[in-house]
Amino acid sequence: MSTLLLAGLGNPGREYENTRHNAGFAVLDALASRAGLAWQKQRAFRAETARWDPAPDRSVLLVKPLLFMNDSGPAIQSAAGFFKIPAADIIAVHDDINIPFGFAKVSTSGGPGGHNGVASLITCFGRAFTRYRVGIGPKEPKQMELKEFVLGKFTPEQQTLFDRHIDHHLTGIRVLLEQGADRAMNLINRKTTT
Repeated sequence: MSTLLLAGLGNPGREYENTRHNAGFAVLDALASRAGLAWQKQRAFRAETARWDPAPDRSVLLVKPLLFMNDSGPAIQSAAGFFKIPAADIIAVHDDINIPFGFAKVSTSGGPGGHNGVASLITCFGRAFTRYRVGIGPKEPKQMELKEFVLGKFTPEQQTLFDRHIDHHLTGIRVLLEQGADRAMNLINRKTTT
C-alpha cells in the first residue's frame, strides 16, 4: 500500500483561526471532517495527524504542524521520516497571495514565492514536493503590510466565499491524490468557482 503525506500549512492556536495564512489548515480540517477523521496530537512529530484510507491500495497521512508557519518543515520532515515517505509523495496545501481568491493552483517546482512556510519545506526537502496553492489575493488595501494582511482574519464576505469554495478545493485535492499532479494541473490551474 502506498502512503502519501498531505500537509496543511498554518499557525497553531485560536488567535490564528480563520486567518488567511491558515487556509491550508482550513482545507485539511474540512477534508478530515468530511472523511470522518479525528486529529491526534503526535508530540514526536510536533504535529497533529490523521490517517485516511480513500482506496484499498492508498493511504494518506494528513499532517498539521504544531510549530509556527516559518518552522513548518521540521514537523513535516519528522512525520515523513517516521513513515518513510519520500519528498515526491508529499503535498503541501497552503495559502498564496499571488493567486486570486477563489482560484487554486497545483505546482511541482519553483521557489517559495515569499511564503516562509514553503521556504521551510524547501530547506527540509528541496523542491521535490507538490504544492496545492489556495488563492487569498489580492492584498487589499494595497498599502497594508503583507504580514498584517496574511495574519488578518477573512472578512465575513470572504469567509462565506471561502466556505463556498471548500468543495472545489477538496475535489482538486482528490484529483491530485488519485490522478497525479499533471492531471490536477490541467483541471485546476485555470478553474475557479463562483
